[in-house]
Amino acid sequence: MSDEREIVLERFRSMRLELTQVIDGLKPPHLTEHTLDGWSIKDHLYHIASWDYVRALEVIRISAGHTLAWRMNGEQDEAFNMLVYDLHKDLGLEQAFWELTTSRECLLKAIEGATQRGLDPTLYGEAGLLSSHEAQHTGWIRRWREEKGY
Repeated sequence: MSDEREIVLERFRSMRLELTQVIDGLKPPHLTEHTLDGWSIKDHLYHIASWDYVRALEVIRISAGHTLAWRMNGEQDEAFNMLVYDLHKDLGLEQAFWELTTSRECLLKAIEGATQRGLDPTLYGEAGLLSSHEAQHTGWIRRWREEKGY
């Protein structure tokens, strides 16, 4: 396996480990209360999972030699995020964890099968290959947890 591929895989694995460590031990009422900038932890998990799915499709698409499909401006990004929130807000906590696991498996499989072109970070947009998106959410959750004393 190429060094580039291993770096990308390790990045996503380590971000997920950090996220799971930050939410470890939280009870369902903590995970579903809407006190983290208007969202619950559950909402953040669905959001992260949705972007993993998008990112996986982009890796597959770019590896196949096609053009990036998810280049968004700020307004489009916000609209997509709100759509994801609206579609998932009434879904359960158990499903949120399933989505988080399944979406990451899809992303890791896409990266494992990516061509050299698919590993070129310059070809990506909002769902960037070397994204720190999940780490950003993990930081917000960590701060929220410290503030709440959970």
